[in-house]
Amino acid sequence: MQIAIIASGSRGDVEPYIALSKGLRRAGHGVRFVAHENLGSLAQAHGVEFWPIEGNSQDVAQSAEMRELLDKGNFLAIMKKMGRDAQDNALAFAKGGLAACEGMELIIAGLGGSFIGVALAEKLNIPFMQSYYVPFSPTRAYPNALFPQMPSFVNGSMNRVSYRLAQQMMWQGFRGADTVARRQVLGLPKSSFWGPYSSARFKQHPVLYCYSPSVLPKPADWDERLRVTGYWFLDPDEDWTPPADLVQFLEAGAPPVFIGFGSMSLRDPAAMMQIILQALGRTQQRAIILSGWGGLHAADLPDTIYMLDSVPFAWLFPRVAAVVHHGGAGTTAAGLRAGVPSIVVPFFGDQPFWGQRVANLGVGPQPIPRKQFTADRLAQAIQIAVTDQAMQQRAADLGARIRSEDGIARAIEVIDQLA
Repeated sequence: MQIAIIASGSRGDVEPYIALSKGLRRAGHGVRFVAHENLGSLAQAHGVEFWPIEGNSQDVAQSAEMRELLDKGNFLAIMKKMGRDAQDNALAFAKGGLAACEGMELIIAGLGGSFIGVALAEKLNIPFMQSYYVPFSPTRAYPNALFPQMPSFVNGSMNRVSYRLAQQMMWQGFRGADTVARRQVLGLPKSSFWGPYSSARFKQHPVLYCYSPSVLPKPADWDERLRVTGYWFLDPDEDWTPPADLVQFLEAGAPPVFIGFGSMSLRDPAAMMQIILQALGRTQQRAIILSGWGGLHAADLPDTIYMLDSVPFAWLFPRVAAVVHHGGAGTTAAGLRAGVPSIVVPFFGDQPFWGQRVANLGVGPQPIPRKQFTADRLAQAIQIAVTDQAMQQRAADLGARIRSEDGIARAIEVIDQLA
């Protein structure tokens, strides 16, 4: 079967879809990965056919306006900004996506590509399959991961309502871009005011959820169409070798703590670095700090700290004592798979959800919200993570269960049923 996979967002957002693309190719399917052009080197490094869409998702995350919004953590304002950016890029994504999906027999897309994905499927009259790395289908079991955190006593029917609200917040922000794409490129009528969620094409086929049932079991009120497959991990190529000085650092002492905030741009990275250095000094921990997109940097670091730009988490995380991160779905998955405690510092979106899930599973301390991030709180969390043997054992046990799962194989089984 010829399959187009549409993904958008940061590296952590798209890695699962590249992993699925690789798995589908090994299973004999033809796969075309459609994403912004800055992600081409990542896709091609893993042997995936890449179809570039004009634009750079990294530029959006690094803009001064987005840094300020992330620092404030205002979900509605962030979605509004993303909606404006999507409208600016709507024509390019529609034109490029239409060319990419010609001749395809199935379109798979997640949060960043579901609206254009279903429009392209409608235009080309081919099946469309949703795929998400966060819960997006209504359930009474827990609130929507993208919805601002609600009081713990909220449950049941209100949890279901949170999904409808979150879906509408996303749709209303992107509705203008969707209308532009449909009218000016695809020649389609605009979608309903309430979005495509109830359309036949949106609901016709199974929905894939690429996280572990050991981390978040399938809710009892989800039907058979909704499949929790397990994580889709993108592991480094077999010929990848780590930098020699990184290996030397790891071997020079006790396992360090990893600290990195992924694509979260920081308005004041120098202040964040000072908090981190103070916490490490108080706990006397060695650390590996990821600079990434966030702009973290510091001069004259002590020899107990190693800073790097990027490294495969699948290789590094099993070699550290704990991971401190922003709670993005991909980084959370990598930390849990490694079997070491996680300390989550959520900024916005689904990050508070995953941070609280880590704490509820007993594999990490309570999350530290970005606005409450202090040297004292970070030092306390690090101390718990590196000394609590029961927590470490729970993390190791959960990691073993996750490593025993094959989420990509389960997803392919579902996709093969369409063929």
